[in-house]
Amino acid sequence: MNTLVADKLCSFEDYLQYDDGTDNRYELVKGRLELMNPPTIRHLLIADFIRDSLKAEINRKQLPWLCFKEAGVRTGLQKSRITDICVVLQEQALDLLDKSAVFQTPPLLVVEVVSPESINRDYRYKRSEYAAAEIVEYWIVDPILNQLSLLRLEEGFYEETILTASQPIVSQVFPELTLTVDQVLAAGNLGA
Repeated sequence: MNTLVADKLCSFEDYLQYDDGTDNRYELVKGRLELMNPPTIRHLLIADFIRDSLKAEINRKQLPWLCFKEAGVRTGLQKSRITDICVVLQEQALDLLDKSAVFQTPPLLVVEVVSPESINRDYRYKRSEYAAAEIVEYWIVDPILNQLSLLRLEEGFYEETILTASQPIVSQVFPELTLTVDQVLAAGNLGA
């Protein structure tokens, strides 16, 4: 078990090796470990649906890509975020096969599902960090506002399109994907 003092700054390399002997998940923010709260059931259901949909599209198109839940992405010198969903090239995963699943090169797509405690993190901090990390497409699925923000990287900044209801998700990474915002949000409703 590797322990770090909560007040002490942590290097990225220390973060990759960190294990406090629990199932806690941490992000690295400006060299400090930030404990992540467990997601809501709605959050998990929506993330599962998106992952299953993206994996089905990857398989249908026979793309050399992988889709992961809760993988890490390095977003700065002393920053690493845990994504809800990320899509990467197989070769990116091959480099990490027996290492911590923290990608140091940008994924093709990252998806975050908003929970009440993650609003600022998903809309503000991750948005700027993912743009700086040159992640070309970022979706923010918001079951609180019943919308999906589709962000595409243009000249270092995200151009945002807000989608609602039966609007299709028009992805540059997955141009043939046929999903609507309603379908994604409905996945978070048990028994509906």
